[in-house]
Amino acid sequence: MELKHVIPNMEKTFGNLEFAGENKVEQRRINGRMTVVSRSFNLYSDVQRADDIIVVLPASAGEKNFESEEKVKLINPKITAEGYKIGTRGFTNYILSADDMVKA
Repeated sequence: MELKHVIPNMEKTFGNLEFAGENKVEQRRINGRMTVVSRSFNLYSDVQRADDIIVVLPASAGEKNFESEEKVKLINPKITAEGYKIGTRGFTNYILSADDMVKA
């Protein structure tokens, strides 16, 4: 499986983003201790209205405590397309990741 990423035009693709809460924290056992690897967050978009947007941040970005619906901005966002198939049909998951998230 090959992963490719693109740098999205954030304004056209997502418009204004608002914080909608934490999604999940991914942890892994490293040297016998559970360590946070990444955190994901739900965002609202005024362009992509059908679905919440999920962004994945590295553990180094730290915990995020924004107010609900507070405007946020992503630092170095990338969209990764992850392709897979079930039977003879092909599918794609689009994963939004960024180095950090700050107040807009």
